[in-house]
Amino acid sequence: MPVFGPIKRSGLIKYLRKCGFDGPYSGGKHPFMLKGDLTLTIPNPHLKDIGIEVLKRILRQAGISRKEREKM
Repeated sequence: MPVFGPIKRSGLIKYLRKCGFDGPYSGGKHPFMLKGDLTLTIPNPHLKDIGIEVLKRILRQAGISRKEREKM
């Protein structure tokens, strides 16, 4: 994830898989990804990119630091 900015949903899913998450699985209103006991909800912006604020929240919930993000 070289540049921190809006990202396509498929790009976020690929990145989270590299970080060890499984999925996405469907269930409820939104798909989700799993890593151990952690469940991460993935938004579906319907042909739009995931914005910076939502992306920050997702990465914070996933426990991915800025340094880890810049390495990938």
